[in-house]
Amino acid sequence: MAFESLSDKLQNIFKTLKGKGKLTESDVKSAMKEVKMALLEADVNFRVVKNFIKSVEARAIGSEVMNSLTPGQMVIKIVNEEMVSLMGSETTEITLRPQNEITTVMMIGLQGAGKTTTTAKIAGKLKEKGRKPLLVACDIYRPAAIDQLQVNGKKQGVEVFSMGTNHKPVNIVKAAIEYAKKNDFNVIIIDTAGRLHIDEEMMEELIEIKDNVTIDNSLLIVDAMTGQDAVNVASTFDEKIGIDGVVVTKLDGDTRGGAALSIRAVTGKPILYVGMGEKLSDLEQFYPDRMASRILGMGDVLSLIEKAEKVIDDEKAKELEKKFKKAEFGFDDYLEQMQQIKQLGGIEGVMSMLPGMGLGDKIKDANVDEKALSRVEAIIYSMTPEERSNPQIINVSRKNRIAKGAGVDISEVNRLMKQYEQSKKLMKQMSGMMKGSKRGRFKFPF
Repeated sequence: MAFESLSDKLQNIFKTLKGKGKLTESDVKSAMKEVKMALLEADVNFRVVKNFIKSVEARAIGSEVMNSLTPGQMVIKIVNEEMVSLMGSETTEITLRPQNEITTVMMIGLQGAGKTTTTAKIAGKLKEKGRKPLLVACDIYRPAAIDQLQVNGKKQGVEVFSMGTNHKPVNIVKAAIEYAKKNDFNVIIIDTAGRLHIDEEMMEELIEIKDNVTIDNSLLIVDAMTGQDAVNVASTFDEKIGIDGVVVTKLDGDTRGGAALSIRAVTGKPILYVGMGEKLSDLEQFYPDRMASRILGMGDVLSLIEKAEKVIDDEKAKELEKKFKKAEFGFDDYLEQMQQIKQLGGIEGVMSMLPGMGLGDKIKDANVDEKALSRVEAIIYSMTPEERSNPQIINVSRKNRIAKGAGVDISEVNRLMKQYEQSKKLMKQMSGMMKGSKRGRFKFPF
């Protein structure tokens, strides 16, 4: 996970600060030296790090902090505020025209950054907001890109406008706008061609589109795994084309994440979204304050709640509550809860958003075994519908058949049955916790 190493290092530094009853100027400078090294190792731009440390030190070395009853906490608060400021302070949205007008969004970036997939992801986000987006295939050099956009567009339930590979991109965009006007689309998202590196031909093509068509948003897609190169790419595109915002992809990978901390400070352009996976739903609005909280190990409960509200069906939650009260909770319900956790990013994804869990060692220490959850799914799928509804009928011979079908040892089936019985005992207690709002109903039965 991105920022894992940085988060661990910062939390260890702050643990030392919090352990001191009183801080000296030397303590603060020593801690900031370590913070500086941690940020540089995370591939944050050197000038950005230099200015960040300077700002934190200027605020931390003062009588208000030094004489505080909790000076360590005060320093952490300052670091958090400065980190939020570094990443942009406020959440920025794509600029949209009124519903009866067409908003144009041009997606730009290097090949391999995830531009085509992100184009479809953003279309899905805008569709959720009540917009009617049209995807425009303008990568005429890579037929596979057009096919990919069409496949992803279909998955999102969004139409794709394509004229193949024999027309100039600027003419495709013009035709797409006319098509959008006639068919009541109010957002067009243009997937332009990427190159392995920045070249004049690419820039001229983008400039030609901007010179002939009104572009409301030029969004740059950068790969977090390219580190400082992502910042350099952003600076070049902004200088040559002009960008309105950035989407950072692959923040779920094993990356240092420095690009996300540097881009706003270097270019002055906001990060709008971050890509957190390959699925079309794995695109998150970028909240500087929430990202800072994650990095500093303070969790991100608001994002977790928002994800939960999208995953949990209100009617199903009410139905499950009734089953809990009547102690009728079966393996189908158990399986449904597991699938909801998967949609939330798995147990590790959930735990990383909880305060105090951090992004690294604490999750590892929790012995989270995602593979074990997959085996539990296999066991439940190996049961008959009757067995899933009435687990009490599962005897030894049935257990043997289920274990064989799931490809596991019978001991794992017995373990699941024991967990189920324990869950059943807690049902009436949990039914009380399930009352109230949708947020209150969000519980894990295991």
